[in-house]
Amino acid sequence: MAITLEVAEPNALDEIVEAVACWQHDGAPVQIHPGDLGWQWRLGAEELARSLRVWRRDGQVLAVGMADDAVIRMALAPGVDHDAAFAARLVADLSEPARGARRVSGTVEARFGAAFRELLRANGWIADEPWTPLCRDLTAPVEGCGLRIEVVDEHRAPDRVAVHRAVFPNTTFTLERWHTMAAAPPYRRARCLVAYDAHDAAVAIVTVWSAGRGRPGLLEPLGVHRDHRGRGHGTAIGLAAAAALQELGSSTATVCTPSANVAGVAAYVSAGFERLPDVTDFRPPG
Repeated sequence: MAITLEVAEPNALDEIVEAVACWQHDGAPVQIHPGDLGWQWRLGAEELARSLRVWRRDGQVLAVGMADDAVIRMALAPGVDHDAAFAARLVADLSEPARGARRVSGTVEARFGAAFRELLRANGWIADEPWTPLCRDLTAPVEGCGLRIEVVDEHRAPDRVAVHRAVFPNTTFTLERWHTMAAAPPYRRARCLVAYDAHDAAVAIVTVWSAGRGRPGLLEPLGVHRDHRGRGHGTAIGLAAAAALQELGSSTATVCTPSANVAGVAAYVSAGFERLPDVTDFRPPG
């Protein structure tokens, strides 16, 4: 059975998003989610497509890699978890940039695929920066967060963008990019939320992404305005995010943050998220 590697085309993005959505299962490691693709769509369909590498076997999408800065972030179908032949093809493609898998030279985020991860280690790939995955079960009611939460529409989008830019100083996120993201297919199962304090100041934001009913949902991104930190707003927006995903039918709420982000991890735990064992990316040998 032939395994092929291709650069994604814009007209294949819906197929790729749905494939990645179907791979989301509770209890599995947190890997690329359709929300990650939806967030990247803010740059436009053509730019997203250029960043994606797709592995197929007999035409079926079985793995997706998204170049994100110096990292290629991987998602694999559950059916190839222990597939040694498929893993060997992935490692070969990722080890030799000339084969077209890596648009950039850097690390590989490979959190799922037992055969794939084992073969990376066997070929000398080195553990890189640790990340902390967190998960909250959504089968029980989510408690209130204590802030006024608004779902973002075109009228509240400026507040959403302004807070984002105050959270991430080097961001290129703009109102135009919010509209591009919000018009893209993955956003049909997503919401942006803005939290307002008692003085009606916009203090925190989050975008939540469903992968479909009964599947894990994702928080990407989340942040508290730099002028309003240290007041519990991180916990509050985390609770609001969990409640929104519950309304969208998600089974769990998931997020992964650098382990060095101690305050962020603590805020998620305060919002009822369970801290899971740390994971690392893989850095190529040499």
